[in-house]
Amino acid sequence: MADSQSIETRRKLTVNVRNVTKTFGAGESRVFALKEANFDAREGEMLLIVGPSGCGKTTLLSVIAGTLKFDSGEIDVFDCSLSALNAAQITEFRRKNIGFIFQQFHLIPTLSCVENVSVPLLINGVNRRVAEEKAFGLLRQVGMDNKARERPGNLSGGQQQRIAIARALVHDPRMLICDEPTSALDRENGAKTMEILCTVARQPGRTVVVVTHDNRIFQYADRMAEMEDGRVQRVHENPSHFKTGLP
Repeated sequence: MADSQSIETRRKLTVNVRNVTKTFGAGESRVFALKEANFDAREGEMLLIVGPSGCGKTTLLSVIAGTLKFDSGEIDVFDCSLSALNAAQITEFRRKNIGFIFQQFHLIPTLSCVENVSVPLLINGVNRRVAEEKAFGLLRQVGMDNKARERPGNLSGGQQQRIAIARALVHDPRMLICDEPTSALDRENGAKTMEILCTVARQPGRTVVVVTHDNRIFQYADRMAEMEDGRVQRVHENPSHFKTGLP
């Protein structure tokens, strides 16, 4: 039987970032957020990106997702070169392939939970009844179907995060991008959130990438990319190292 390292090596590459640079500002105020950064993500894995504030973690997520243009280098996501796409094509690519989860849940307070989860489908022209049926199914998967008709303001932070996860998954994205998804949660709710995300990562054709400062969730990583000064400096391949923090 092949060992775990061989299995990791054979996993399909879903994200390939090569020598990517991203700057903000101009002249003397120009700041390098990414400096010829290299990075990859693989199908079927939970990949954590860690590092100090300001090291480029969220910028890296943003250029991978196509929400932020990069200055130079190459980014391939699902064998598609992002630099070859125009703005409309990037939007369509993101709509079909990427789901987002944030530290702040960004739920619409005037809508019920099932309506919040339905929103991405409704925007894409899906019939309301069909959209809500699918939304109910996702709420059931995250253990929140009993709160479907509640409004977000009546829920705890952990419950709201599970609603946000359902919303991110409702359009069947191939990659889930998560920016500090547990930082606002207590240990128990953070663990529940990561267990759901790990289940998602193991589904066929899925990749989950998480930016985090939360060392409580390191144990859930298949791999961990450590960033400093706009670059991925180290990639830790052994999950056993993550139980108490970085090696």
